[in-house]
Amino acid sequence: MKYLKSQKYEAPELMSKIMGPNPIKLEEELLDGCALPEGSVVCDLGSGQGLTSVFLVKEYGFTVYAADLWSDPDENRAFFDSMGVDREKLIPVKADAADLKFEPEFFDGIVSTDSYNYFGRDPHYLDDKLLPFVKKGGLIYICIPGMKKDLHNDLPPELLLSWTPEQLAYMRDANYWRSIVGQSRGAEVLEVSEMESNDEVWADWLRQENEYAIGDRRSMEAGAGKYLNFIKIVLKKK
Repeated sequence: MKYLKSQKYEAPELMSKIMGPNPIKLEEELLDGCALPEGSVVCDLGSGQGLTSVFLVKEYGFTVYAADLWSDPDENRAFFDSMGVDREKLIPVKADAADLKFEPEFFDGIVSTDSYNYFGRDPHYLDDKLLPFVKKGGLIYICIPGMKKDLHNDLPPELLLSWTPEQLAYMRDANYWRSIVGQSRGAEVLEVSEMESNDEVWADWLRQENEYAIGDRRSMEAGAGKYLNFIKIVLKKK
């Protein structure tokens, strides 16, 4: 895939804000053909340090609530200001994905890049904790790090160089996620598919010099990437 939008976000000071495989490129592929119109009110769920949120505002014209439990909203606000984003278009919020405090049917859509696997494995999460905040007909776009096939009964040694079995439990295959979202009573499953992005987004991450990227190099340099993928999920609220 040609990441035409993402090319604008490759400066080292911006890449230093990523917290895993390049979320901007992942988000660009995730939203290829996106049906949410400009001006939609969107929750960037698990927004981290807010780079994906800036991307959603600048490249898609959304009004975005950057919701994250672990990042500092004041620090994110300062970053958003430095990027020249209108304060009314991008609002940082400290929020627990399992206990959101927005008004019912507040959002036209949800975008979640590289975070849903931490809270969405409960099959009741979607109906009970997320859909109440989405308008009828609203769209949910999810990108999840996963495995090409389930390997949890016999984890390859390459994966265990960087990650524990407990950490790898968050990474599942597309069939697993079809089963999880397929149990929803309130959402129509439009797509669950393997994404093209993998090697390139990992390479961007492994070039970073923080301790987490350095730790991930052991597995990836040993060939663990051949077991891994990213999974795209698109849902529509009934």
